[in-house]
Amino acid sequence: MINVLIIERQQLVRQGIEAAVSNGGKFHIAASTGDPMEGFELFKRIRPDVIVLGLRFVDSCSIDALPAYFEIEPRAKVVILADNAGDGEIAKALKLGAFGFVTKDDGTDELLAAIEAASQGKKYLPKEIAKILAENFGADELTPAETNVLRSIVGGMSNKEIAFALDVSENTVKSHIQNIFSKIGVSDRTSAATAAIKRGLVRVDL
Repeated sequence: MINVLIIERQQLVRQGIEAAVSNGGKFHIAASTGDPMEGFELFKRIRPDVIVLGLRFVDSCSIDALPAYFEIEPRAKVVILADNAGDGEIAKALKLGAFGFVTKDDGTDELLAAIEAASQGKKYLPKEIAKILAENFGADELTPAETNVLRSIVGGMSNKEIAFALDVSENTVKSHIQNIFSKIGVSDRTSAATAAIKRGLVRVDL
């Protein structure tokens, strides 16, 4: 029996996952919560075989929390559950050690397959997720400085405002912007902002 911990903010989604996992025959709900802090404490206490971890909560992104899970248990098996998929978030989650990345549109069969694969120490991505990742395979990663500039562009800031906020020269900002355009394949700020949000290259807290 595979013990599963579910940490997902949306109650209806969480209940749907609980029902699917309970009916899977191979799985057992070890615990379930909509609070990421409570979920982390449950993880430390019960050490489940697999954690289904919702990507976004009110004031946090679960990708940032992954290192804390692996610090407690280096062999932790985490499957990320997201509302949608951007290659930036998928790649980062996998790089940090997640065993799977599934969206809520992928359906329960994909989630159960990801849970079972993770329990066996195998990575799992639904076909559509793998396709998104493959389409951007080999693309140059943004540097931390470029990511900060891109985040500022998404926020609607001018070059002068970005330079002031990041304590750099406007020429440096312009150089970063040109690098960003080249790396993500756009030619203007609006397209850069759109690509950043769609691909999950920067976080937008709504």
